Amino acid sequence: MEPEQQIRKNRRKKKKFRFRGFLFMLLIAVLAIGAYVFLQFQSGHKLAEENSDLPTIAFDGDPETGDYENILVLGVDSRGEEASRTDTMMLVSHNKKTDEVKVTSFMRDIYAAIPGYQSYKLNTAYFLGAREGGMEGGVDLLANTLRSMFGIKIHHFALIDFESFEKLVDIAAPNGIEIDVQKKMSKNIGVTLTPGVQKLNGKELLGYARFRADQEGDFGRVRRQQEVMTALKEELMSVSAVPKYPKLAGAAKGYVQTDLTVSNQIQMATSIAMNGGAGVERLTLPIENGYTFASYSHAGSVIEMDIEKNKQALSEFLSQPLD
Repeated sequence: MEPEQQIRKNRRKKKKFRFRGFLFMLLIAVLAIGAYVFLQFQSGHKLAEENSDLPTIAFDGDPETGDYENILVLGVDSRGEEASRTDTMMLVSHNKKTDEVKVTSFMRDIYAAIPGYQSYKLNTAYFLGAREGGMEGGVDLLANTLRSMFGIKIHHFALIDFESFEKLVDIAAPNGIEIDVQKKMSKNIGVTLTPGVQKLNGKELLGYARFRADQEGDFGRVRRQQEVMTALKEELMSVSAVPKYPKLAGAAKGYVQTDLTVSNQIQMATSIAMNGGAGVERLTLPIENGYTFASYSHAGSVIEMDIEKNKQALSEFLSQPLD
């Protein structure tokens, strides 16, 4: 063989060896990441199993789309009771193409036409459904109420009680979540918060989100709930938080009731984090000048909405087709 041909052959062998070496290293990396994810998930799930034993809830969600997904997020103060009212009702909309996140909050005192029942406050829908059909019935009835009022698609749900919220925050952010507390807060929230920028643990963050003993009332509480969601999103979307996802997802399996699989949760969170994720946009319904106050003997003080005005605002905010 000519020297030049031998040189070419040796070069091809080296390239082939390098390529094989690269594939081998890539395989090792994938296996290592997989093992890490599995171990972290198991660690989180074990932690959850020690503190919670949640039943599986089926959900009749709308068909998936390729552009976006809407998740109904509910917060309840169950205190061991299956039938309770929802203190927090949010629609978290995730744009699959841009990884943009939008949060719509629904005031709990909205006077709502609940399918199969007379009109009540919106937060009563879950209670009525849960009383008849357990937690599954509560989620379905509330989702159907929102669908019938606004024509929105709801693909998935996540329900968390307040005790579990505290635990998950402490797992996700062991050093706390930074919040600018505007005023002293203590009444009916289980903690005392003083004014100033500070890092709040799970119990303190929940107290901050639930406070309403001021002139803003429920409107202020909804605004703080949205602020907490934004702060949590920023914490979880930081690069330093990515290694926590498997453990957090494992713990969430025992703390959060949802129809989303663990792989769905990790995939969504990782996608948003790796693609930067735009800032969280927020909307509260009813909108300003889109409601009046009223009172009924069976429901008490309520918020009566201008449905068409609020539906239009929601459609423009989400940039989604509404029925």
